[in-house]
Amino acid sequence: MSNGPEICLYLTDADATARLGQWFAARLGPGDCLLLEGQIGAGKSHFARAFIQARLGRAEDVPSPTFTLVQTYQADVEIWHADLYRLTHPDEVLELGLDEAFGQAICLIEWPDRLGKSLPMGAMRLRFQPKDEGRVVRFDPGQRADLAAALARDWANDV
Repeated sequence: MSNGPEICLYLTDADATARLGQWFAARLGPGDCLLLEGQIGAGKSHFARAFIQARLGRAEDVPSPTFTLVQTYQADVEIWHADLYRLTHPDEVLELGLDEAFGQAICLIEWPDRLGKSLPMGAMRLRFQPKDEGRVVRFDPGQRADLAAALARDWANDV
């Protein structure tokens, strides 16, 4: 359930997607969960990679967790990057330990529809949709209306 307005951005290219990941990396903290939605190739993993590298403060190899399901990174706060595409039942989320991570880490979740009832309260959503040479990204701030206002302000003329 969202408490803030949805923000819609057009990202012209992969660099703009990376800048958006860096923008979010500077603003999220422990307990924040960002649900990344969109078809295969829409830019979810590219966004997550830029987010993680920015938060780590270094260029580190950030593989897609498609086969491992979860990759964790230790920055100033733990970051969990999950790709739930291969899950067959929502109960498998519990086996991954995500339910505990939701309360203490920054969680970036690709294919969040696989969470079922384990969807964390207050989660934010980014919906990626390819358009022309870039992509449209819709941000639902969940309980972080402050983030929606900052995003609208900071990105009004950027993309």
